Amino acid sequence: MTIEAEITRVIGLFQLPFMQRALMGGVLTGLMGGLLGSFTVLRQLSFFSDALGHSALLGISIGLLLGFNPSWVLLPFAVVFALVVTYFLERTQLWTDALLNIIYSSSLAVGIILLSFRDEYQGGITNLLFGDILAVQTADLIFGTLLLAVCAGFIGLTLRSQILLTLHEPMAIARGVNVSAQRTTFIVLLSLVVGISIKAIGVLLISAFVVIPACSARLLSRQFSHYILISAGLGAISAVIGMLLSALFDLPSGPSIVTVQLGIFLLAALIPTARVLAP
Repeated sequence: MTIEAEITRVIGLFQLPFMQRALMGGVLTGLMGGLLGSFTVLRQLSFFSDALGHSALLGISIGLLLGFNPSWVLLPFAVVFALVVTYFLERTQLWTDALLNIIYSSSLAVGIILLSFRDEYQGGITNLLFGDILAVQTADLIFGTLLLAVCAGFIGLTLRSQILLTLHEPMAIARGVNVSAQRTTFIVLLSLVVGISIKAIGVLLISAFVVIPACSARLLSRQFSHYILISAGLGAISAVIGMLLSALFDLPSGPSIVTVQLGIFLLAALIPTARVLAP
């Protein structure tokens, strides 16, 4: 097949409603992941997003066993679970990485065991693990757009406090920032972003959407405000390129997007003038 024919085929694919929804869903996920990921990485919460993504499988399993739509169970479960994890992190003397490892591995194990009781759903485990962005519906896009607006509004209105909390928590406390409220709100928003993105990206890949664009942006920016914008932009751009490559070469969409994110990170790391934003 000639290059012109391939281009025509891809253009035809993106004229289909489900492909347009998938593209929009990828862009929304990339923007939200990059926006919150810029703070998540600097606050050393990267493993938290991974643990939350793995634990989401437990919420999906519980919803299926109870006969509910997993999408409706997943979001409240993610929020409650994130708050519980935050409580244990603040109240126990265990190392953060050790506690999160216990949580995500055990949650994944229990979730898979629960799914084994639903014989008719065992074939859908692959979609849960790696996502199915083509299954994104209009309702998902509406909620994603609203959530992106809330995230952007929260970051925009509390930007000074978020920067202080990220770079120097004692100074934030000294200046009267309500650290507990700010941290809890951020964790809740992060859990909602992870929860709504599971359907498109999958349990195993969702952390990449939060971590990789932010790490790339950290190599390319020298100012915090630029870092946030570049992180969100790279998340969206990688989603578009990944979807195009997926359609062109008939590849899985989620892994294609993450591979593009990796490629951007490697290019950023190879740039001689790249500097790491001071933590």
